[in-house]
Amino acid sequence: MNYYCLIAGLPDLQTEDTKISTSLIELKNDFMEQLSASDAELVKLIFARYDNENFLALLSNKDATINPLGNLSASDWEELIAQLNEVENPKDKRLLPYIQHFYNTFGTEKYNNEGISDIDFMAGLYYEYAMKNENRFLSSWFEFNLNINNILTAIACRKHGFDQRTLVIGSNEIASAIKSSNARDFGLAGVFDQLDVVLRIAEENDLLEREKKIDALKWAWLEENTFFNYFSIEKVLAYLLKIEMLERWKPLTVEHGTQIFRELLVGMKEGVKFETV
Repeated sequence: MNYYCLIAGLPDLQTEDTKISTSLIELKNDFMEQLSASDAELVKLIFARYDNENFLALLSNKDATINPLGNLSASDWEELIAQLNEVENPKDKRLLPYIQHFYNTFGTEKYNNEGISDIDFMAGLYYEYAMKNENRFLSSWFEFNLNINNILTAIACRKHGFDQRTLVIGSNEIASAIKSSNARDFGLAGVFDQLDVVLRIAEENDLLEREKKIDALKWAWLEENTFFNYFSIEKVLAYLLKIEMLERWKPLTVEHGTQIFRELLVGMKEGVKFETV
């Protein structure tokens, strides 16, 4: 399905845009009213990552404030968590399959022995589910992000002495190579086209500059992979993803960037299980 009027009315976006006329949540809601049912599900898949965060927050604190960018409201989650506690395999369509798998698996002996954090376990399931989507653009976008995140995570692990095998998520070709390789480039030369760019980004000491370069790389990917998609759902999805990037930069300061890095290291330390001798 094509969306001529919707896309034609959207203002052009540039990576340096600092003022956005509409918020991400307003744009999402506006788009959802104009998309077909099947295309709306693709938008929901992008925003499911906020549902993941909300679900984890509510499991820790039933009164947690949830991010409104998620597809599910607090009352939705109250009903779904009750179903997960009462029914072995709830059939509610609001409950994506990987959420149920997470709930049935986390806290088990096998899960605890693997030493992976709740956040990383959830993220791995989310990426795996999203990469199986029939929309080629969206499945490729998720795999592209997974690969970048895993390469940067593995480099940080090497630098700070963590075991990358417990922090690299997913089981695709690149994740598997990273977990088993001791080579500087993780044996990914010729496998991941943007490898050299990501390796250069990892050398950037300025945390905010590094984040901007990562987003610039993702932005370029979106441009390249929607170049011939003039009025399609792919163009709509790319526009939402670009707005999400731009909105993320609004409150970011140097102090915030440093805090993010510190939290990353703390998360890595908590996710690593050290052998006792």
